[in-house]
Amino acid sequence: MRKRITTGFASGAALIAVLISTVVLDAQNERIRAAWNRPQKPFRIFGNTYWVGTYSLGSVLITSNAGHILIDAALPESVPQIRDHIRELGFKVVDIKLILNTHVHYDHAGGIAELQRLSGARVAASAASAAVLKTGSAEPDDPQYGSLDSFEPVPSVQVVRNGETLSVGPLHLTAHMTPGHTAGGTSWSWRSCEGSLCLSVVYADSLSPVSNDTFKYTTSPLLKQFEKSYTTLENLPCDILLTPHTGFSPILENLAAREAGNTNAFVDRRACKTYVGTWRANLTQRINAERGK
Repeated sequence: MRKRITTGFASGAALIAVLISTVVLDAQNERIRAAWNRPQKPFRIFGNTYWVGTYSLGSVLITSNAGHILIDAALPESVPQIRDHIRELGFKVVDIKLILNTHVHYDHAGGIAELQRLSGARVAASAASAAVLKTGSAEPDDPQYGSLDSFEPVPSVQVVRNGETLSVGPLHLTAHMTPGHTAGGTSWSWRSCEGSLCLSVVYADSLSPVSNDTFKYTTSPLLKQFEKSYTTLENLPCDILLTPHTGFSPILENLAAREAGNTNAFVDRRACKTYVGTWRANLTQRINAERGK
């Protein structure tokens, strides 16, 4: 009898521990999402390129008289902000004709389905990203598989190839496959003009080698793909760098500097190379740790 009571108590205690752990993790996740969704007043970056995302998460609007292009849609709960930011800048959500994505995690693709409904825009992504967008759940080849929130699926996604240029009227954005953070990671480049001055803008995908507890870059094909991604971004014309997280590049610092009087604060022709250098060093540390060095 005592043995059965003890066993029952132990299994009950284990279940309680699991439930407590789940509650704690859920609370931590909610805090992270709330921090990522902190409001940020929308602003012009340069020419017809605007930041309409949150304080932490990127959503970039490129505008024209023939329609607009939106890259990334942050979290599902970010959609009201993005919608209102677009309106605040004097544009209409229904004039978005194309929605693009850097990578298919819930904090960058989570709002795409809703914004597609609001705008009627077509959605385009790399082949690997398109497969995830259609299900709303990460594939096993994602380094963070098993630790990511799902999001609302996008039923129809146009597949874009490396080097392909997508257009809306006078807007022309080129896709650059930059896998590593995910298998389908994509960076985007375009030209934006103010008067006669035209600059090359790069919205570079995340390059962080973050993963779940069991994933190893040393045994993944993503390790070699990371190096190709570095080379791609290092060689792009890059006057202005934008990234899916404001913490990955000095987007908000540049905004503050411009508001303080530096009209060229966003222009840094070494920004893409600096970005790559930071994450290449980070990956080296990760690989050394995996190899026990």
